[in-house]
Amino acid sequence: MIPLRDSTRSRHFPFVTVALIILNLYIFFRQSFSSPAELSVLISNYALVPAKLVADFKAYSFAGLLHVPLVTAVFLHGSWFHVIFNMLYLWIFGDNIEDKLGPVRFLIFYLLCGIAGNVAHIFIDPTSVIPLVGASGAIAGLLGAYVITFPRACVTSFFFVFFFFFIRDIPAVYFILFWFALQVINGIASIGIMGNTTAWWAHIGGFLFGILLMLLLRKKEKRFFT
Repeated sequence: MIPLRDSTRSRHFPFVTVALIILNLYIFFRQSFSSPAELSVLISNYALVPAKLVADFKAYSFAGLLHVPLVTAVFLHGSWFHVIFNMLYLWIFGDNIEDKLGPVRFLIFYLLCGIAGNVAHIFIDPTSVIPLVGASGAIAGLLGAYVITFPRACVTSFFFVFFFFFIRDIPAVYFILFWFALQVINGIASIGIMGNTTAWWAHIGGFLFGILLMLLLRKKEKRFFT
């Protein structure tokens, strides 16, 4: 299923969401037109390699937590398909979470979900030498936040069955839980497979962290206003 729009309307213009989309597209545009040598340096310095981070953490103790690629990898992507789909999800679901949290908290939330997704991937496959890139963990966190914040919303979706395609309004809860179920199925199936190029556990980790963080933020707001 491909989301086209949601039924929840934002009260404010989503400046941070739009800025993140522009930044991600700009970075990938620069990636696409980099020479092989420049791209190699970019990936080496800013993509996340689990085995490298684990080695740095063991060597420098808590300094390993300051590993820059934990954040920078969130802004790199592997293909136009990868970046466009991530930005589509960010546009549809991010504006509402930004509206709920405010721009500063939303940016922090987004980055923390991206980091959480990366950490989940490392936990599952700490010896991997395949560079991890993509905003999928951060996007998954937004989906987790969305499903508990706007449970009555609907998502207009494009999907096809065999040779037929449909556009239907689907409850956001069903859309997102179906998406999450696919991540879990593929994540379990990918365990132990060498050379797996999709970070399913980054999606799962980001999603669960997004739910937890949003629940904590909502609980804090309730305490503040009561």
